Amino acid sequence: MQSFLRLLLIGVGAFALAAPAASQRADDQILPKSAELQRQARELVAAGKFEQAEDALETALAVDPRNRGAFVDIARVAEKQHLFGKAIRMTNKALMLEPNDPDAIAVQGEAMVEMGAIARAQANLQKLQTICKGGCPQIAQLSGAISRGPTVAAAKASQSTKSN
Repeated sequence: MQSFLRLLLIGVGAFALAAPAASQRADDQILPKSAELQRQARELVAAGKFEQAEDALETALAVDPRNRGAFVDIARVAEKQHLFGKAIRMTNKALMLEPNDPDAIAVQGEAMVEMGAIARAQANLQKLQTICKGGCPQIAQLSGAISRGPTVAAAKASQSTKSN
C-alpha cells in the first residue's frame, strides 16, 4: 500500500512539474492546425464574414491557447463589429502571453480611442515608443487613431442631436 502511495505521489509530482513546461510555447511553435485556422479567418475577414472569422479564430484558440496572434485577430474582428470592450479584453489576453506585443498594444489603443479613453491610448502609444526604439508601423497606426479621435462615438453623438 505504501509503495502505491509513493508511486501515486511521484506521478502527481511529475505531472505538476511537466504541465507548465508543456503549456509554454514560442510563437514559432504554435500548432500548425491553429495557424491554418487563423489564416482562414483572415481570408474570411477580408471577405467581410466577421462571424465566421470569429468562429475560426475561437477554434484556433481551442486547438492552441498560446496562439497570441489569434487573440489579436479576434480583437480586430471585434473592432470591425464596434465591440470595443471585447477588443480590449482579447488584447489583454494576448498581452498576458507577451506583455510587449506591439500588435496587441496598438489594437488595444485603437479600441480605447473608440471608447473615448484617449489618455489610456496615449499610454499605450508611449509603451510602443519604448518598445520600438527604431520605430515600427504600430506607432503610426495608433498615433493616427489618437489624432482622428473616436469615430464611432462622434457618429453616435451627431445622430442624437437631430431634431424632428
